[in-house]
Amino acid sequence: MIRVTSNELTHTCEGASRREFLRIGALGLGGLTLPQLLATRALAGEGNDILTGKSVVMLNLQGGPTHIETFDPKMTAPREYRAMFGEVKTSLPGVTFGSHFPRLAKLANRMAVVRSYAHGIGSHGTAAAHVAAGGNPTKACMGSIFARVAGLTNSQSGIPNNTVLVPAATGEQFKKLNSVAQRITDIGNLPKAYAAFDPSRGSQILNDMTLNVPGGRFENRRALLQSLDNLKRQAERSGVVESAGRFEQQAFDVILGGISDAFDVSREDPRLLEQYDTSRFTIPAGLPKKKKNGKAIPGFSPVALGRQMLMARRLCEAGCGFVTVTNTGWDMHGNAFGIDDGMPILGPAVDKACAAFIEDCAARGLSEKILLIITGEFGRTPKINNKAGRDHWGRLCTLAFAGGGLKMGQVIGASDRTASVPARDQVTSSMLLGTVMHTLLDIPNLRLRTNLPDDLQRLITNSRPIPQLV
Repeated sequence: MIRVTSNELTHTCEGASRREFLRIGALGLGGLTLPQLLATRALAGEGNDILTGKSVVMLNLQGGPTHIETFDPKMTAPREYRAMFGEVKTSLPGVTFGSHFPRLAKLANRMAVVRSYAHGIGSHGTAAAHVAAGGNPTKACMGSIFARVAGLTNSQSGIPNNTVLVPAATGEQFKKLNSVAQRITDIGNLPKAYAAFDPSRGSQILNDMTLNVPGGRFENRRALLQSLDNLKRQAERSGVVESAGRFEQQAFDVILGGISDAFDVSREDPRLLEQYDTSRFTIPAGLPKKKKNGKAIPGFSPVALGRQMLMARRLCEAGCGFVTVTNTGWDMHGNAFGIDDGMPILGPAVDKACAAFIEDCAARGLSEKILLIITGEFGRTPKINNKAGRDHWGRLCTLAFAGGGLKMGQVIGASDRTASVPARDQVTSSMLLGTVMHTLLDIPNLRLRTNLPDDLQRLITNSRPIPQLV
């Protein structure tokens, strides 16, 4: 059997799940093939008229990244508040970042840093879900909302429109690294089918996505699928304008290239792989034994982050609309990582991976097409604790953007003198939601759609982006 699948087949009242993309052979004539799935999407009215053709990559720094040591070092504050490792000048006059971000500092003119994002939630799970959902009342993460509107897969490539990339997605050697992806991929009250596609859930997933057929046998396989689908055309539902032949061809394009190629970062130039490479940011020997919760520290290693970001770019280039990238270890109380020993490992890895992503997108002409968002569930306490760490703080949070055709080269809002709360121009989670939705969707055309739940349509069309970005 030739099969492209994730881990289960899910049926809902809204149709078949994209978790079973294609099954040819033992499934028999009653099954759903990829050509039928693509035709069904067209029948449902899921077209490109409401899409902008852009993508969003959300890098979620899980655990709660310190807003001070990242993009608001506040070196004018008293010693116990200011960034522990100092600051670095950026390409924007008078603007500094934390000292572990020299590469991003040079690219600050291509970024928009928010220093006034706050939601007030200090609990990991609740805050993580809130940020991922943009605070919307359905509690569905933004990637799932997008997939509900745009369709489960890209109509041209078959790439899932909502994907989460944990470290293990980039290779078996990273399967022991941590991720709490379920916190940031909640589907709320949407059907289960709209959950983020996670390519790490079983090595068989990617194996099934790779079709190795000798050249001489390809035409026979193609003929087999065509003959089976010829029978199924008799039951084709009315209203499909496109011919079944188009969907068959599209299905072959998906199997023979789109999906498996997009997940294969080894196809990239070795020089580009080096630009993204974060493998040298390893955990120092003996560090875990020195900490109360040190056993957790090895799982926080950011060695896969560069590969995750490169894979995210490849997925967007192949048509994925929303990619969530996870990176753990940012809960820097001092029991495991503190600011003192966590930032020198995680900070440079994020700096290198994100700078490579921004420069790579620019080199490929994708800066206007892909929006990078860097955030986490909350910030950290302004005052350093007695373990050289910072504790949970929802009153000011890390948030930065790059690309997406938005207005870059600016700092939005400001914190007070101790980086404790917004001093002006507070940015809310609903503004984050609005920014994402206005980037991905043509809102005026979306208002004309008649096949969306009213509450979801109102949620999106009434959302407002961060005003300084548009």
